[in-house]
Amino acid sequence: MKPRTLIFTGEGKGKTTAAFGMVLRAAGHGQRVMVVQFLKSNSDSGELLGCAHLPNVELVQIGRGFVPSQAHPAFANHRETAGEALAFSRECLASNRYDLIVLDEICGAVALELIELEEVIALITAPGRTACLVLTGRHASERLMAQADTVTEMRCIRHGYSEGIAAQKGVEF
Repeated sequence: MKPRTLIFTGEGKGKTTAAFGMVLRAAGHGQRVMVVQFLKSNSDSGELLGCAHLPNVELVQIGRGFVPSQAHPAFANHRETAGEALAFSRECLASNRYDLIVLDEICGAVALELIELEEVIALITAPGRTACLVLTGRHASERLMAQADTVTEMRCIRHGYSEGIAAQKGVEF
């Protein structure tokens, strides 16, 4: 089976949701799945709690949450953590233990300059790769999207948050 690369990007809701649809499918087929969350750190998220009930699915949150501006003193810590998430992702890919690896919010990590685009491209093009890769996050660059065989852009037409509806469990997290 050819290792695939899929990207879910754009301003609209549904990037992580689409990736977790693939996680559910893979789990249903008995495949081994790793999800690495590059920016998220919410221990009460539905995806983290749900994955705990799925056989052969692991989810690791390495992110620190909301990323401050580059001028903020905490930005360096976010950059270091994103580097750790990238290194962990490389190890997962090289292990050949997983059929599907989701790199949640990695596109955002690149756009925020927490990790280098070249390092992500090297991960995608690694020789001997057997796992299907799914990358999510806003602002995927043209160069990054050129590496994928499937790219979906989520476009926001209307979002409840803009209408004053607060984020809800099971919908936004």
